[in-house]
This record gives sequence, structure tokens and C-alpha cells, in this order.
Amino acid sequence: MALHKYRCTFPQELISEPIVTHTLGARFGVIPNIREASITDTAAVVVVEIEGGEAAIQSSVGYLRERGVRVEELGGAGQR
Repeated sequence: MALHKYRCTFPQELISEPIVTHTLGARFGVIPNIREASITDTAAVVVVEIEGGEAAIQSSVGYLRERGVRVEELGGAGQR
């Protein structure tokens, strides 16, 4: 399994949706692990590790970007 770490900046309208904690696992079969978060009523920045198959991770990141989340990879890919 692969493991990637990302910094995700969410637009205000998505802050209350469980995109990371529910949707990524349910829709793409990956395991998200929130490592750090700063969330207010108007902004959210979340550092998340996503574990799973490489294609599933890339699909989940693509989904986040399609929804309007700014996603930046932190460091290189890892293996578990």
C-alpha cells in the first residue's frame, strides 16, 4: 500500500462536509488519517495522510480538487 501526505485548504462552503473523514474512504476505499488541522468558521487547512492503492489515492486527490479543495503534496510517496 502507498502512503501520501497532503495539505488541503478547503473553501468556506465545504468546511462542514465530512469529505476527508467519510467520503474518501467510502467512495475510494482509501484510509485518511488527519495529522493536523486548523478550522474556523471561514477557513480550514487540514494535513492528511492518505493510505491505499496508488490509483485510489490519485482518484481521491482528483475528487478533492474537483470539489474546490486546494491540495498540495508534502514530501514524497511512501509504502506501508
